[in-house]
Amino acid sequence: MTIKIKDRLIGEDQPCFIIAEAGSNHDQDLNQAKKLIDVAAEAGVDAVKFQTFTADKIAAKTEDDIMKLGDEYDTADHLYELYAKLELPRQWQEDLRNYAEEKGLIFLSTPFDYDAVEELDKLNMPAFKIASYECIDLPFLRYIAKKDKPIILSTGMANLGEIEESLEAIYNEGNNQVVLLHCGINYPMPIEDVNLAAMDTMKQAFQVPIGYSDHTLGITVPISAVARGAKVIEKHYTLSRDLPGPDHKFALEPDELKAMVKGIREAEAAIGSPIKKHVPSEEIHYHRGRRSIFAIKDITKGTKITEDMIRILRPGIGLKPKYYDLVIGREARKDIKANEPITWDNI
Repeated sequence: MTIKIKDRLIGEDQPCFIIAEAGSNHDQDLNQAKKLIDVAAEAGVDAVKFQTFTADKIAAKTEDDIMKLGDEYDTADHLYELYAKLELPRQWQEDLRNYAEEKGLIFLSTPFDYDAVEELDKLNMPAFKIASYECIDLPFLRYIAKKDKPIILSTGMANLGEIEESLEAIYNEGNNQVVLLHCGINYPMPIEDVNLAAMDTMKQAFQVPIGYSDHTLGITVPISAVARGAKVIEKHYTLSRDLPGPDHKFALEPDELKAMVKGIREAEAAIGSPIKKHVPSEEIHYHRGRRSIFAIKDITKGTKITEDMIRILRPGIGLKPKYYDLVIGREARKDIKANEPITWDNI
């Protein structure tokens, strides 16, 4: 199956669709948000993605201990408070979309509420990216599916049964344009917990394009995911990991984002063809470096060839070594000089 997002195709035999996840790393600064777009464009990604939410519609104001944040959060003590400080001002979205498109990027933003879906739909956003936490919100998925646009669905923490329910909710609305992203939701995600092999299971089970949303440190895992078959990569990035806020610390800095894109494209080029054979660039080595059967002394016409007359040497311009036993005992059809290759024409 192939999914189309604007002019980009996602599926087998297509280049990996790379999403630079700006997320909330704009820090409510429009100039910073535009600088993030500049960085994404310079890195050569396909799309830049933000997040569209309001604290009131994403979290309750409960005082339950689970909402209290630990020392790792330097800008808020309560989850609701944190969300409030990370909101993307809605009036920016059209400006950011236009700026991204001017830079040759596809603009995406993850909606976290129904109003966000409507706003992004009015901006003609070409696809909806759904976060892992919303993966099991079936009413929300049905609502988005009705927009009849491609859906990129992160599946962090979800098991196969939950993914099946999510897909059924989407498919029942007549929308089968789905890409599934394997994902871990620790920030950062320990490499030993990534389990890239789960992508194979998802691909076999659901027969849709599979990608990977990465929260590990560095670029090794996303490049590895592409080598394993990921058709979409999503990766957080920032202008600097020294900026305050929860998502800067595990995100890539500009040079690292560029290096990731380069690594992904090199990994794709290296995957190449499944056919095992030598390639055109190896042609000279195929003949120069391989061995073949040579005469090591002058052999006169009519002489029966013995082992002391021949040797397997480079280059590979005569009979292949596998024919050695067939050459022994044959007669020379013509005079063969020392260091001349043995061929079917001269024996």
